[in-house]
Amino acid sequence: MRNFLELVKDCLTDVREIMPWDMAARVAANPDLLIIDVREPYEFDAMHIEGSINVPRGILESACEWDYEETVPELVEAREREIVVVCRSGYRSILAAHSMQVLGYSNVVSLMTGIRGWKDNEQPLFDKAGASVDLDDADVYFTPALRPEQTRPAGSTLGVRPASRKPGNPQKP
Repeated sequence: MRNFLELVKDCLTDVREIMPWDMAARVAANPDLLIIDVREPYEFDAMHIEGSINVPRGILESACEWDYEETVPELVEAREREIVVVCRSGYRSILAAHSMQVLGYSNVVSLMTGIRGWKDNEQPLFDKAGASVDLDDADVYFTPALRPEQTRPAGSTLGVRPASRKPGNPQKP
């Protein structure tokens, strides 16, 4: 049985990643850059990168195609645009970028370290109303809060995480 991080690792052979500081430079250099945030709507409403579009991971594939209730026309028409996919920590965005590549998107990358890394790089975040989010408040928001039933039982090997990927030298777009 495979686990979540193994699935993500497999996708990394095909998906390029970009670091937050490189993304900030790309945003400044390319006004046509499309940022797709694949987090859930409540996460996006709490804080997001200005100008990003929220397309939750669960509907991404149908949002990328015409004739579905979830269709996002700007996304469907963006197969040749430069796209950065973002999520909370950079894992869901890898899976999403992989799906988009399979669907024919030619210039899509994942934001390594996600919105958390964007915040750690002191880049601005905005809430649902468009107000700037205090980065100290963002720190609190991003602090994990696992409930006891979400932690692995003592002695269990099911769902054991492999060693996490190291930042290394991500490919640049």
